Amino acid sequence: MTEPQERIRKLQNLLIRCSYEYYVLDKPTMADSIYDALYAQLVILETQFPEFIRPESPTQRVGEPVVK
Repeated sequence: MTEPQERIRKLQNLLIRCSYEYYVLDKPTMADSIYDALYAQLVILETQFPEFIRPESPTQRVGEPVVK
């Protein structure tokens, strides 16, 4: 795995987890400003390396199902 691919994968996984904690569990573990900064990094990296974009990437979907 290349360095950019590994960084993208780690950001995707981290942001997916944080999104789940925020939207589904209603227990955020990361400040919004940090999430936004990491998301911006991911957008930049995926723009530079589109071959590493996965369908489940936070840049490819919106939110999570809301808790009932």
